Amino acid sequence: MHATSLGHAGILIECEAASILCDPWFEPAFLGSWFVFPRNDQLDEDLLRRIEQSDYLYISHLHGDHHDAEWLKHHLRRDIPILLPDYPTAEQQRELQHLGFTNFIRTKNGVEQVLQDGLSVAIHVETSITDGPGGDSAIVVSDGIHRLVNQNDCRTHDLAALRSHGPVDLHWLQYSGAIWYPMVYELDTDEMADLCSSKVESQGARALKYVEALDARCVVPSAGPPAFLDDGLFELNMISGDEASIFPDQRWFLHQLSAADHHGVLAIPGTTISVTADEISVTHPLPLTEIDAIFDDKRTYLERYRSDWQPWLDELHASWKQEPTDLVARIAAWWEPLMAKAPTVCDMIGEPMLIRAVDDDGASLEIFVDVRMRRVFDGSTVEDASSKAGFRFTFPRDLLEITVDNAAVDWSNSLLLSCRFSAWRRGPYNEYVYNFLKSLSIERMTRTEEEARSKVLAQLSTHQVDDEVEVDGFIVQRRCPHRNADFSVFGEIDGDDLVCTLHGWRFDTATGRCRTSDDHPVRIRRRET
Repeated sequence: MHATSLGHAGILIECEAASILCDPWFEPAFLGSWFVFPRNDQLDEDLLRRIEQSDYLYISHLHGDHHDAEWLKHHLRRDIPILLPDYPTAEQQRELQHLGFTNFIRTKNGVEQVLQDGLSVAIHVETSITDGPGGDSAIVVSDGIHRLVNQNDCRTHDLAALRSHGPVDLHWLQYSGAIWYPMVYELDTDEMADLCSSKVESQGARALKYVEALDARCVVPSAGPPAFLDDGLFELNMISGDEASIFPDQRWFLHQLSAADHHGVLAIPGTTISVTADEISVTHPLPLTEIDAIFDDKRTYLERYRSDWQPWLDELHASWKQEPTDLVARIAAWWEPLMAKAPTVCDMIGEPMLIRAVDDDGASLEIFVDVRMRRVFDGSTVEDASSKAGFRFTFPRDLLEITVDNAAVDWSNSLLLSCRFSAWRRGPYNEYVYNFLKSLSIERMTRTEEEARSKVLAQLSTHQVDDEVEVDGFIVQRRCPHRNADFSVFGEIDGDDLVCTLHGWRFDTATGRCRTSDDHPVRIRRRET
């Protein structure tokens, strides 16, 4: 088995029987904010040919750094067999059919499926709305002798599932940030630094939990970090470590692996990792001195990268210019029917949202989303709109116009991951706000409302059966109320807090109160001695 990195989460897996192309991403994503790091626009011709002649295609989920629509529709044959994760909706298949693809192999969640002699796969899906209603997935590939787990950025809560197919040779997984938090929030410098540091620490701890559970012969850091080349975003790159950033690079996680006595391999685009029973060998596309220079002098590398892409970025910015429209009326016509179908989601959001659309000259349009009334208003007609709102988002008006023009059903994918906005909230994190913004279609909102209602009913039930586990001297309910993670695996005691390291949520050990988000308490008590 050979696995060649294509950059980020992209992998070309080649076995004697056939090859599988995973998550090829080449075009900048999220409004030109994210670029592959290290760059993958200089791959050799032979590798590009093998990529385009792959036998199977696997796209883990619909986010733009995995589902590269522009590249897919121009570089792959329309009848390539596509391995479809077992998602609850057909949204991914529809998106791929829209690009002209015709040949789909439907898989069943977690079930190993033989593609042909000497090649089998098992695709595991996560379908919580937190993953996006379109879902997320990881794939296990076996040639009958060796096994590769491509977890990418799928935050599975069932660690045993990926290991259940047998011993793992190569484990590719995310360790770096892939979110806008906390960088876009209106915070002072010290608080921002503390939150970024905490986020990096929790990301690494979560990744190490997966590493320990799978116990692979070799771990390959992947699916991040992105590179930010636009001038307004450049400082999101983690270069010195002092930046307000949650994006450490591959070498950072390799140090974490080494400290925990795990074998890690650095893979840049074009690196091939070959697995035999006796060894795991690595072939890089560049001399080691040149690879070291990428990380030792990252600023110079990124500045050169940016210079090469500057004409493209200039053209992109110019293409954003939009004539203003009646955004209040357009969003009202779109969102009010969705709010009417999602009373539980709206009730859990609780406070109004204020969306500011700011022109190049600084003029601002305010859109007041009253979730209690299920209505959208012009903010200038609402007395004290700013003080009434519990959540505020400020977007460049041109980008908001484009998002509305595209009727983007997942603002996380189409707008928020660009980091080209600012945010503020009055209280703690409220997952229902972002779940709403990821679910802007009837199909998606129906599922989001169903999940929200199920969560609320579970929390209200006094008859819920849930076994308990011990975590560092405390007896606690087994499952985290956020994403159902097993506290026996992900739970840690940090001072006066129980921490779920899957997403970094914190709970007061004395009361069980959730410090991260309202209305998510846990049952916890100190073990009797």
